Order: sequence, then C-alpha cells, then structure tokens
Amino acid sequence: MSDGTTQGEATGGDPTVGGTPAQPTPYELFGAAPFFESLVEAFYRQVAEDDVLRPMYPPDSLEGAKWRLRAFLEQYWGGPTTYSDQRGHPRLRMRHAGFAIDSVARDRWLTYMRRALDEQGLPSDQDLMLWQYLQGAAFAMQNVPDETPPGPVFDAEST
Repeated sequence: MSDGTTQGEATGGDPTVGGTPAQPTPYELFGAAPFFESLVEAFYRQVAEDDVLRPMYPPDSLEGAKWRLRAFLEQYWGGPTTYSDQRGHPRLRMRHAGFAIDSVARDRWLTYMRRALDEQGLPSDQDLMLWQYLQGAAFAMQNVPDETPPGPVFDAEST
C-alpha cells in the first residue's frame, strides 16, 4: 500500500511481507504486554524487599522503574516504541552511571530476574533467548569493577 501498510494491515488481517505472513516478533511470541507486565511485576516484588537493590530506587515508589523496564523490554523485543517515544534513545549505561552497580548488585538483579522469568513458564527456546539477553545486559550495567586478586592474574607463558 502507498502509505507503508501491508494489505493485511489495511484490511484488518495479518500483516504480510511480500505477500507472505510476517514472522511474529519475540514480543508476540513471549505473550506481548501481559507477559512483560507479569515479568516486571514478579521482578520488582523481590526488589522491593532487597537491601542492595531497593536503595537504588526512589523511596516512595517503584512504579516509574516498573514502567521504564517494561516499556524498554517491550520495545527491545519488537513491541510498541513507547519507551523511545517518551524517553529517547535508551542509553542504558549512561542512565545507570549514577548508581554503584557492583557484582553483588548485578548478581542480585540476575537472581530476581531469573526467578521472575521462571514464573512466566516460557518455552525453553524463548526462555533461553530472553535469559541470554538479560545476562548480557546485567553484566554490561556493572560499573564498579571487582577487586583484582593479589598476584599474577594472567600469565602469558602458561598458555
């Protein structure tokens, strides 16, 4: 169609690409908005009681953080672009730079996210896809390095 919609979209049917049905996005496969709402709620239920992560959030409410995480994940996985529409480019490392995120905080975040993801009951291939992303993101957000162990850390002669 001349306005950029497909014939399927214009008639209320399934969107198509080149006359064949478009592949569903991970957002759709995971369960769309209800999935991400449930995941984020399960995650923040745990954060609310945590002595390491909770102090990183405003004392009065986690609602803003819930919205940001949900909207970001929905957009990343092919859902609505609400996050960027309202906040611009995600710039995750920059947005987290003001928080001391060490390996303890990172691992706590991952523990709670793993539990939240387990509650969702995704098929194993979808679970793995999402979990691999979440692990990479968590490690990328760590901005306080672990202490370097005493003594040689790497010995090129032994390799």
